[in-house]
Amino acid sequence: MLRPVPLRRLREVASGPAAERIVEVSAFVAAPLAGMTLAGLGCEVLRVDPPGGGLDFARWPVTASGESIFWAGLNRGKRSVVIDYRREEGRELVAAMVVAGGAEGGVFLTNLGAHGVLGHESLRGRRSDVVSVEIEGYVDGSSAVDYTIAAGTGIPSITGPKGHEGPVNSPLPTWDIATGLNAAMAAREALRRRERTGSGARVRVALADVALGLLSSLGFVDEARLAVEPRTRDGNYLYGAFGRDFLLADGSRVMIVAITLKQWRALVAALGMADDVGDLERSSGLDLDREGDRFRARRQIATLVERWCATRGLVVVAEALGAHRVCWGPYGSASSFADTVAGERAGDAAAAVRPGSGLARDVGLPFRIGDDVPRLLGAAPALGQDTEPVLAGLLGLSTREIGRLYDEGLVVGPGNGMRAGRG
Repeated sequence: MLRPVPLRRLREVASGPAAERIVEVSAFVAAPLAGMTLAGLGCEVLRVDPPGGGLDFARWPVTASGESIFWAGLNRGKRSVVIDYRREEGRELVAAMVVAGGAEGGVFLTNLGAHGVLGHESLRGRRSDVVSVEIEGYVDGSSAVDYTIAAGTGIPSITGPKGHEGPVNSPLPTWDIATGLNAAMAAREALRRRERTGSGARVRVALADVALGLLSSLGFVDEARLAVEPRTRDGNYLYGAFGRDFLLADGSRVMIVAITLKQWRALVAALGMADDVGDLERSSGLDLDREGDRFRARRQIATLVERWCATRGLVVVAEALGAHRVCWGPYGSASSFADTVAGERAGDAAAAVRPGSGLARDVGLPFRIGDDVPRLLGAAPALGQDTEPVLAGLLGLSTREIGRLYDEGLVVGPGNGMRAGRG
């Protein structure tokens, strides 16, 4: 039976300036990433999951004991509340959390569908300045995920080695990431607007719209529309300038790039190939100081670079390229993600990673403002660890009422919940 939480019982908890409070009902990448980004920007993010965890609670990769590294990674810096929102009274509790509190409350983030008591119009009826951030596949409500959006962009058809047949998908969920970050920016903008006008908003961010917008900004859309020569697969060659991967004498592999004139001249100097470049220019009629001509001559240039790389190991190559400030980088493997990215040239965000702390690795946001170091997000919460404090503090429920919710299986705390991602 539906037992609404009366609005008169809702009360603020906080002393001093309060951070914006986001109630997040989500799964997978885009929405959890948006919530984690907002947490890193100082918001209080209440991640709500059903008993036993949501759709992504056990998602791979997992540890040997079955804990989801994925879930732990995308829920850093949040508080965890477990409510069975599949039941009507549970949805009412979540809606009450959204509309509760003072100026810091009234924000809802979801990619699981905002309807019924959790729909924007229903929430606005209870709090006029509510901000709902809804992440969708398509703007018409059709379902989509990163992989289906990526397929439609055509990018997989130009990814992979020359001559390969069939699409090549990226293991990185590019459009989910871009959508999550756009959703976080949209939420902040809606909150700034609310501060100025007192008005809430329904914010909709569709994966397909994000993909179309970015492809248009990067020139892909006009390139196709204006009937420019269509792109084809070209392996690891950089499009429009010079860049490619090269195998070294010791079996290492590096990526070398020369987009700008400065980068190109640095590469020519480091490899001592000025005479060869001059010969190539005279025979081809190209000006290799121009990036477009470097792209046209990419295979001939690559032959010169291959010859140089084939007789040198990584230590020697690193010293030579570094001395001339060539733009380059070594390739890592899936087992060395952290070592590759968090090397000596990494910034404060990577330096904030605490080795040896399992799933509690503490990573900061990847930007610096002035002299401030990135805000550390902290570990992901245990499932349901904040259920009781939120119900009591935010909604003002009594111990007896919370006990009833526990008895009816409507809410779950850490004692009778599960650890992150353990199936």
